[in-house]
Amino acid sequence: MARAPYKILSFDSPDELALAAAANWLTSILVTPGDDPISIALPGGRITTSFLAAITSHVTAKGLPLDRVHFYWGDERCVPPDSKDSNYRLAFNQLFDPLQINPANVHRIKGEMDPGDATTEASKDVRDTVPMKNGQPVFDWIILGMGEDGHTASLFPEESEADRNRTAVYRPVTTTKPPPQRITLGYPAIAAAKNVWVLASGSGKETALRESIVEGGTTPLARVLQSRDETLIYTDI
Repeated sequence: MARAPYKILSFDSPDELALAAAANWLTSILVTPGDDPISIALPGGRITTSFLAAITSHVTAKGLPLDRVHFYWGDERCVPPDSKDSNYRLAFNQLFDPLQINPANVHRIKGEMDPGDATTEASKDVRDTVPMKNGQPVFDWIILGMGEDGHTASLFPEESEADRNRTAVYRPVTTTKPPPQRITLGYPAIAAAKNVWVLASGSGKETALRESIVEGGTTPLARVLQSRDETLIYTDI
C-alpha cells in the first residue's frame, strides 16, 4: 500500500496548533546548517495571526536569532500594505515590527501596484534571492492555510485546468472571495519547496479537509498534496 503524501498532526485548539507549529519551525531553523539565507513564504488568514504571534513570543522569550530568515508570501491581496486585508500588514503587526526584522529580509508583494507589474516584480525578486531548480524556486518553507472550499494560497476550485497548469512562479488571479484581485504562487512553485506545512484550522472546514486528503481528491489543497512526496498538516479540525 502506497504511503500517503502527507502527515497529520492533530490539536485540540487553534492556539495549541499555532504554538506547536511555531515551536517546530523555530527548532527546525536553528538546526539548519550553514550560513545561507532561510526562505519562508507566509500565508494569510485567521490562524496566521496566532502562528506569527507565537513565533514572536518564542523569539522574545528565548532570544532566538532570525537574521538568516527571509520572508516571502504564498499569496497577497491587491490592496495597499496598510489595508486590513493585506497579508503583509498582518505579518508586520504580529512579527516584523515587534521583532524589528531587517526590512532587507522582507520580500513584500506590492499589492497596491498594477497586478501584472506586482507579479513581475515579485517573481523577479524570488528568482534573484531563492535557489532555483527546473525553473521553480526552492523555498525552505511554504506555510499554507485552507479555506472552507479547500482553496489554499489564492488557488481556488473554479480555476481552469489551463490556469492550474501554468508554470509562472507568481500569477495574478481573480477570485470569487473578496477582495477578488490577488497574486498567488502557482502549484509548481509549491510543489518544489523543501517543506510545505498546512495550518488547517476553523469550524466549517471538515468536509474540505476530508476531500483534500482522500485519494483522488480534487480540491486545490488535494492537488498540492498530490504534487509532493510529503506535506505536514497541522489541524484542530
